[in-house]
Amino acid sequence: MKKNVILLTGAAGFIGSKTAQLLIQKGYQVVGIDNLNDYYDVRLKQYRLKDLKKQNGFIFHKADIEDLAALGRLFKKYSFCAVINLAARAGVRYSIENPHVYLTTNTHGNLNLLECCRAHNIQKFVLASTSSLYAGQEMPFKETLPVNTPISPYAASKKGAEMTCYTYHYLFGMDVTILRYFTVYGPAGRPDMSVFRFIKWIDEGKPIELFGDGNQSRDFTYVDDIARGTIKALKKVGFKVINLGGDSPYKLNDVIGLMEKYLGKQAEIQTFPFHRADMLSTWADVSCARDILKWRPRVGIEKGIKNCVEWARANPLLMKNVQL
Repeated sequence: MKKNVILLTGAAGFIGSKTAQLLIQKGYQVVGIDNLNDYYDVRLKQYRLKDLKKQNGFIFHKADIEDLAALGRLFKKYSFCAVINLAARAGVRYSIENPHVYLTTNTHGNLNLLECCRAHNIQKFVLASTSSLYAGQEMPFKETLPVNTPISPYAASKKGAEMTCYTYHYLFGMDVTILRYFTVYGPAGRPDMSVFRFIKWIDEGKPIELFGDGNQSRDFTYVDDIARGTIKALKKVGFKVINLGGDSPYKLNDVIGLMEKYLGKQAEIQTFPFHRADMLSTWADVSCARDILKWRPRVGIEKGIKNCVEWARANPLLMKNVQL
């Protein structure tokens, strides 16, 4: 195998599949793994994977990062130059119902990967983390803020993964970039996220389920921008935590308005109490990404939502059949 072989976990995921595509375009060989769990409709994961498998630079293995023995076999088979860990149990609310699987995947699974890197002398590690760690902090969120009070099992599990990464950097000199993602959206996105769900509901004439009054804001970040930043994070940095965000928060009501505009349909909205594990607002300070990675977001919210609507309209059967 060539020296530019990347192990990419969560390869059938929303961000993982786009990152795999861009890595291949840049000349990397990608060994992708995913356990294809049913947290959300597996048909979306199979849709993404189908396109990836057509590309010569991609090899797929169905595997779970919680399975240390399976990981060990992969590390013996391939000579990886770096590991990008995008495999995760995501979703704040679901983590409250199933906290154990978040810890075993997000924290222990990440530890398994670090151990394999240590055993095989792989010096570069990239971890996808979350803006959920900034709950209760002043905005815009800077990487230097203390993130010691996670308010969901999801955030706590990612905090554990971040701390373990630092330990392996300190003890074994591993070069680690931790990326804190901010509300990633885009075509073929996760159906548990508001953009996918709202477009589907509005298009089908069903009520939107809105938690809160819609004035909560999010730093929406387009998936292509996130994938570009993730690849740039392969740069040698020592140990760095870096935000990847759109650098411009938008109220959820305004984003719904854009969906209505591009769908040509009015949304019917059913409101529910705001969930205490959610954050009222997020806003990334992306100066570190700009200075260290030479990265900045390119796709604005209007173009991004338009692309999502166009993808949904181009894939009506998949949109119809996907279970939320």
